[in-house]
Amino acid sequence: MKSMRKKQTVILLVSLCMSMGQSDFAPYFYDNGAGSSNGNMALFSIAEDTSIGSHVYTLNGSDPEGEPVTYGMTFDKSSKEYFSVEPKSGNVTLIQTLDREVQDEIVAFVIITDGRNKVVENVRVFITDANDEKPEFLNLPLIVDVPEDAASGGSIYRVQAIDRDLGSGGSVTYYLQETRLHQLSFRLQSTPSTKFTIDGHSGVLRIRPGESLDYELSRTHFVSVVAKDGGGKYHGKYQVMTSTAIITINVLDTQDSPPVFVGTPYFGFVYEVSVPGSEIFTVFAKDGDQNNPNAIHYSILSGSDGFFSINSTSGCIILTSFPVQLRNELYELKVKAAEVGPDRFSDYSVTTVTVRVVDLNNHPPTFYGENGPQNRFELTMYEHPPEGEILRGLKITVNDSDQGANAKFRLLLVGPSRVLRVVPQTVLNEAQVTIIVENSTAIDYEKYQFLTFKLLAVEIDTPERFSATADIVINLLDTNDNIPKFSSEFYIARIPENSPGGSNVVSVTATDPDSGLWGEVKYSIYGSGADLFLIHSTSGIIYTQPWASLDAEVKSKYNFYVKAEDTEGKYSLTEVFVTVLDQNDHPPEFNQNFLEKTMIIGAPVKIEAVDEDAEEPNNLIEYSIMKADPDNIFDINTSTGEIKLKPYIKSMEIVQNITKHKDCRWSVVVQARDRGSPSFSTTAVVKIDITEANRLKGPMADFLMQSRDNPIKALGLAVSIITMIVLVTVMISTIIYFRNTKSNRITPARRIIRRRPKEPRRWTFRPRFGRSDQSFRKFFTDDDTSESHSSPRAKPPTPSAPVLPPLPPVHSRPSERLRSVPTVSGSLASRNTSRSSSWRTSKSTDGLQRSGQNKDGSGISSALVSELKMRIEQKINEANQGYYY
Repeated sequence: MKSMRKKQTVILLVSLCMSMGQSDFAPYFYDNGAGSSNGNMALFSIAEDTSIGSHVYTLNGSDPEGEPVTYGMTFDKSSKEYFSVEPKSGNVTLIQTLDREVQDEIVAFVIITDGRNKVVENVRVFITDANDEKPEFLNLPLIVDVPEDAASGGSIYRVQAIDRDLGSGGSVTYYLQETRLHQLSFRLQSTPSTKFTIDGHSGVLRIRPGESLDYELSRTHFVSVVAKDGGGKYHGKYQVMTSTAIITINVLDTQDSPPVFVGTPYFGFVYEVSVPGSEIFTVFAKDGDQNNPNAIHYSILSGSDGFFSINSTSGCIILTSFPVQLRNELYELKVKAAEVGPDRFSDYSVTTVTVRVVDLNNHPPTFYGENGPQNRFELTMYEHPPEGEILRGLKITVNDSDQGANAKFRLLLVGPSRVLRVVPQTVLNEAQVTIIVENSTAIDYEKYQFLTFKLLAVEIDTPERFSATADIVINLLDTNDNIPKFSSEFYIARIPENSPGGSNVVSVTATDPDSGLWGEVKYSIYGSGADLFLIHSTSGIIYTQPWASLDAEVKSKYNFYVKAEDTEGKYSLTEVFVTVLDQNDHPPEFNQNFLEKTMIIGAPVKIEAVDEDAEEPNNLIEYSIMKADPDNIFDINTSTGEIKLKPYIKSMEIVQNITKHKDCRWSVVVQARDRGSPSFSTTAVVKIDITEANRLKGPMADFLMQSRDNPIKALGLAVSIITMIVLVTVMISTIIYFRNTKSNRITPARRIIRRRPKEPRRWTFRPRFGRSDQSFRKFFTDDDTSESHSSPRAKPPTPSAPVLPPLPPVHSRPSERLRSVPTVSGSLASRNTSRSSSWRTSKSTDGLQRSGQNKDGSGISSALVSELKMRIEQKINEANQGYYY
């Protein structure tokens, strides 16, 4: 049964497949016609400015069986793939840039398939135009050759430009744009476009009516022409595109200009040595038309008077007679230059040639003295003449025999700079030479005994630049114009003390550059420190007085002035500083040769010697122990002179065991030696009594032990401590006084107090510190007149009051309140039904308590209580009187 069922199932499936294969149809595209963006892209067009990545079309089709379809697109192998298709949706995307001018249609194959059947259709996609191309000029570069005589308004060139766009974007119109381009020529045309015009549609370039070209003014014109299309859309925006080209217009020359003389104006010269046939000058002219120029013929029209001729071909002007025959100094020749053309002579030009008869520069300048030509002049004068003074001893004349510019020359004075100057500086033919002093300081006999200058005369405007030279020698005479001058502003000298009288100290030197007696110098000294010194009047050697004795310990510094004076009384000063050098002439000295010292074990004793020498090392002392009994017990500080026991001696027991007799009083021989050369020394015997150290311990004991040899130091410390204790005591007393004063001030708790009828009051007192009733009574019997009743804030009396004794016990009513009564040393509590104010002082905490007994249990009499009540009430009333309204 099972096998039968399987066979039936297979047969059924095979039958179903056969039936399906018989009914399978291919998918197909929708054909939506032109302008549709949905279908098979038949008659589809796309603008060339479409952006890459844009969705441009949607392939759409169907399958008759309703099967899902997919889409695709292929291109020829030789063609670019411009589109991509999304297989499921059929969306077509642009993936390549489009350019209609390069390719105006795209051939593609669109595909639709249902998985079994595939349909491929050939489609043509048309690319529409966008205005993306500029006009392009043809026949570049644009160069035009135009004769300068071209007619105004005539056509000279046709500009052509094409635009590959379609429609209005491909139409081209033309216009000229002003340009700033220039090229070197005879003249530059700043706005060349003003001479030309162009037809906007045909591009024909013409010479503007009323304008003309001139080769001699401008050989080349540059015209900027703009080609503009008709405009169109590009990427959705309207735009107009232009191109620019430069038209180079070369102007061709024609025969329309006369000859032109080159290098005018013309000047020629005839010199006194010229001979007939000498060339005076050559003129040159050229045809104004530079294209095929004509030959030039030269001739003299007038002005020669028969003395000059010209070569008709070269233009060279020639002298025809000797210069001595010329009657005028100046000749103006009219020279004609004519073009030689087919018609013999055509255009011509005339210029003027000026010929000057000049002197020949054959005479140099010459200096003259009183006796004729001279090249050396001498003068003797005193130094430092006044500035501006003329050197009248020099009589100099200068002359040049030539004429005109040949006789013009400059005078120069060569020598020490800016000392003298010459007048005049420029000469024509002849002049008297004057020399003036310009710098009087530089004419100094001490610097120069004579001055030498060179006087030059040099021609200015001649090519030969002839010159002449003369020597000027000025011999100077001396004057007393200097003062003596010391070789130093001050002198420092040193001399050992105890030098014998007449010893040399220092030598001063002053010089006077003047000559003769004016240069001799005399020396003298003066000043408060000059008493011990003398000076040699001519040599300047300073030495001590014969009787002088110098001692550095008395005075080591001297200073005084030295005066140097010439024969006319001109002088200068310098200062001399003398230092007396200390010598080692004093030995060290102790106060006494026998000294007694008390030494405490562990503390040194000090000895001191004094050396009266003034300077180190003569007054530096070194100490040493020469001898000690017993030996090797003491050490000494070589610098300070402190003597102390050897470190191992630390107690009296050791001291007593050093000698057999247990001596504690020993002797030391100490030597004090200075460090001078030679060295001096002295000795002293020191008796040292060894004692035990003080048993007191602590810093104060140590201080007292160390200052036993200096009692002033200990006394000063004691006075300082006592002063500090006194200051602290005064400060504490002042603080306590102000604190008690503040605490004893009575301050009301309320300002309004109602007066109540007096009622019998019972008081409870407790004596303070167990004081007796006598002191209590004394407190209440004191005079109260010192208390001020006029002020509401009167202070209570300051003396301390005794504590009140206790009162007999009384029974208080429950309805009564405690009322505080201010007192000096405490507060009293009373029982009363009325409201009351309370005052407290700083001592109220130690005041009376409610107990009615003293510490010793003693009582108080009723009479005393009654008197106490009266006085307390009276004081309360007086204290509160100022607070009532």
